[in-house]
Formats: sequence, structure tokens, C-alpha cells
Amino acid sequence: MSKELVTRAEDYSKWYNELVVKADLADHSAVRGCMVIKPYGYGIWENMQKHLDKMFKDTGHVNAYFPLLIPKSFFSKEASHVEGFAKECAVVTHYRLKNDEKGGIIVDEDAKLEEELIIRPTSETIIWNTYKSWIQSYRDLPLLVNQWANVVRWEMRTRLFLRTAEFLWQEGHTAHATAKEAVEETEKMLEVYANFTEEFLAIPVIRGVKTANERFAGALETYCIEALMQDGKALQCGTSHFLGQNFAKAFDVKFATKEGPLEYVWATSWGVSTRLMGALIMAHSDDNGLVLPPKIASTQVVIVPIYKGEEGLKKVSEVALDLVSKLKAKDISVKYDDRDNQRPGWKFAKYELKGIPVRVTLGERDLANGTIEVARRDNLSKETISVNGADNYIEILLNDIQNNLFNKALRRTSESTHVADSYDEFKKILSEKGGFVSAHWDGTTETEEKIKEETKATIRCIPLNNKSEEGKCIYSGKPSKQRVLFALAY
Repeated sequence: MSKELVTRAEDYSKWYNELVVKADLADHSAVRGCMVIKPYGYGIWENMQKHLDKMFKDTGHVNAYFPLLIPKSFFSKEASHVEGFAKECAVVTHYRLKNDEKGGIIVDEDAKLEEELIIRPTSETIIWNTYKSWIQSYRDLPLLVNQWANVVRWEMRTRLFLRTAEFLWQEGHTAHATAKEAVEETEKMLEVYANFTEEFLAIPVIRGVKTANERFAGALETYCIEALMQDGKALQCGTSHFLGQNFAKAFDVKFATKEGPLEYVWATSWGVSTRLMGALIMAHSDDNGLVLPPKIASTQVVIVPIYKGEEGLKKVSEVALDLVSKLKAKDISVKYDDRDNQRPGWKFAKYELKGIPVRVTLGERDLANGTIEVARRDNLSKETISVNGADNYIEILLNDIQNNLFNKALRRTSESTHVADSYDEFKKILSEKGGFVSAHWDGTTETEEKIKEETKATIRCIPLNNKSEEGKCIYSGKPSKQRVLFALAY
């Protein structure tokens, strides 16, 4: 099969776009800016959902579902929220079509909605309108709800998984009796995201807080996890927001305290999306195709038989299917590809492109020797091992691949994190090296925007547990008490 990709060094953006399509992850659709997630890509997303959903439920959350359509008036109740999303909203104005005189279809002008409906860009407004009837007393708190859904944000420049007009995500929305509980929830969910991204996606992340300029619309504080891709650009992988009482006040959500008086509840929201698929691709993959961490791959092991004739296949299959059974007993997802309509070499190339972590080859000659060939996708190495105990060997190998991918990404992040003490040094690092740049900033939005305007670099976060360090802002020269992380970003 033809799997040639442009290399990362030649054109990183083109490499990414080609890989997403050629590896059968997703495709462009007939709707501008929207994507079709293909079965192989959706299988990986389902794995992400499965592990995250368990982590949410293990921390006391439950799932619900809220409407896709939100009355326009809801958005006007929280001023900063509507200002943040106004330019991205898709609006439903009519509820019926009709035939025109030429035999085509047109919007029925007589079917105009009394109030326009917004296709959700995020669900704070519809959810807090609902919570008003769910919360009356301190006994109803905390309310810990998550939703798996799709949202629409009318992006003008799109790229598969990284930025599309419609995308899949989860959004948690919680209500609490005190600010302290809400902040603890916000920080807890950030740590859930960080643990998931590092443990399952094998991507090291920086935990931090966004600047006021980069904060979620309507939040008092936005926490984030930031990761570094192979091209030296940062990618925001997840956010968790402390919303204070803004939405409670906007939708009049109060609760009776133990002492009796009514108070507004405290809120959080948090989410990750199919953008994590983009992070997964860009953090690990190479010029040969996808490289997937075993814990998130929908197929962890593929077994390819090599044989001559029906009798040869029968002999090989007997051993192969026994290995399949043993691997499945260890909860390892495995595929036995005994199709006879493609040659082994074609299969090898296909599974390398699709990033299957481990490929096992078993032929008639191997049977005679009691061996199999095991190839690992992360470093393209091969070993011949005994078929006896192969299941135990593969189980250990999968863990080794997972750890190797994380450590490789961790080294890259460390090597690509630089310190700049002057604006000239800052610009030189960005143009020649890329990566994270730790530098002093005077804390003003004006300076932040000037640096972005001149270099396209943004403050990715103020790292949590950042140490105090007296210094001077690289741009203005004004006093600064700590460094922040800048980077070019997706």
C-alpha cells in the first residue's frame, strides 16, 4: 500500500493533515469546517471517553444530557460570557422549509422563530437555567454533573481535530455551597485531566493558570494543562474554570444554608475535547505514520500470519488463536489478520501507518522453531522470541512502550523549555528554537497583547506552584515577581 507522507521536517502542517487522513482517523465533510471521524479514529476517542468517564465517576460525578439549542436571551444574562462567544455562535432562525416555484427548497419565511436559538458553543447558560429548579437547599449540594456532547463554534480557519466548527467533548458543570469547595473542585478536575493525559496519552503537561486575557469568558480563574508538540508549538489540552457566583447570579440560583438565609451557589466548569486526538498525533507520531501509546490504542496488538495454502494457514492459526486467547485474558486488545486478499508486506505497512503498538508475525518456519517475531512501533525494533510465554512478554512490552513514549516526550519538553532574560533573547529563542520560554512579565494585558502582536507568542500559563522571583519584564522593563511560560501555540 502507498503510505508515503511528507516528512515533519519538510512541512509539519502538511505532514499532520496527510497523516490524519491516510491513517483513517478522520476526513473532511461536505459541511465547511466540519469533519467526519472515521471508525478507527472514533475507536481511539471512545477509549479516551471510557477512561475519562471512569475517572469522573470515581470522583463522584454523574452524567446527564442538556439541549443542543439554547434560547438567545440566555446568553445576554452573563455579559462577559456572551461577549466571549458572540462571534462564534451559529443561530437557528426558522423551523420549516418549503418548495419554491422552481422545484427547489427554500426557508419558509412564515416559520420564523419567535426567539432565535443558539447551537451550543458551551452549555453554562442552559445548564444554570436548569439548575435553578434543581437546587433549593444545602442538601442539594454539591451538584456534580458531566455531559458528553457536541458543540459548534463557527471557526473561520479549521484543521482536523485541532480546530473544527463542530467538535466532540465533555463538559462538567458543578455547583457548591462555598467558594473553597468550588476552587477545590476546579483544581481536582485539572489534576484528573493532567493524570489522564500523562498516564494514558503519554503526554507530559504543564499545570497552570491562565492570565486574565486568556481566561474563559465568565470565569474568575481558568486552570489549564499545556503540552508541547514536536514542532515546538504548545497545545492547550484541557481547562478547568472557577466561575465564582457569576452564573448563579445571572440565573438566580440560590440555596438555603444550614443557618437558613439564601445564598448564591458557587460554580465550576471543565472540559476536554477531540483536540486531544490532535495532541496524541503530534506528540508521538513519526514520518512513517501514527505512533500510539498502548493504553489508548483501540488495537494494541496485531498478529499477521505467513503461510502457504489452506493447510499452512490452519497450522499457523492454531498457534495464533491460542495467543489471541491468552492476550484477551490479560485484557489486551488484539486483532488476528488472516485475510487472504492482501499480502503480509501490505499489512505490515498498513499497521505501521496506523500506529498499532505491537505487531506479531507468525509463519510456518516460526512454528518449526517454536518462535514468533515481535515488532514494536515506537522504535521500529524487532525481536524473535519463544512462542511459549509470548503473552507475558507482550504484556511487559506494552508497558515498556507506554513508558518509553512518555519519557521521550518528557525529555523533549525539558530540552525545549528555555529561559529568556531580554526581549531580544526571547525573540531569538522563538525564531530559532521554539518551545516554552520562561520569562518575566509585568502582569499587564497591554504588554501581553504587544508581545503577541509582535511575535505571535502567547502566555500559555502561569505555572502552578510557581516560585517567586524578582525580575524585570522582558518587554516593558517594569518589576516582575515571577516568570510565566510563553510559546507559539495551536
